[in-house]
Amino acid sequence: MLAATSIRWQIAEAFPWDSAPRYLLHDRDYIYGAAFHERVGEMGIREVLTEPRCPWQNAYAERFIGSLRRECLDHIIVFNESSLRRILKAYFEYYEHARTHLALEKDAPASRTIQPPILGTVIELQ
Repeated sequence: MLAATSIRWQIAEAFPWDSAPRYLLHDRDYIYGAAFHERVGEMGIREVLTEPRCPWQNAYAERFIGSLRRECLDHIIVFNESSLRRILKAYFEYYEHARTHLALEKDAPASRTIQPPILGTVIELQ
């Protein structure tokens, strides 16, 4: 019963003050039980489920979660929730503004000017 109460509270906390989206795309994980489906329905959110064993249907989320894990979480030890929130906030800031993206021809969303060679040579650090 505690898990059902927790999931109802978490979904309500995720979208406070009538900010809930119209649709919620998620997989068919067992964690989304009856309490979750009931609460989402009460909030007016329409659930859209991916097909079984088809992670490609949620490719953007899968790609982001993979990048988050490989580039950030695999290299740190998280001590508590506030530590994780601080780390994730810093990573999201990096991901949104400074990380290079293939879709942007390996430029960052906050574009940087290319420094001319007269400013000095590039030195590799090991």
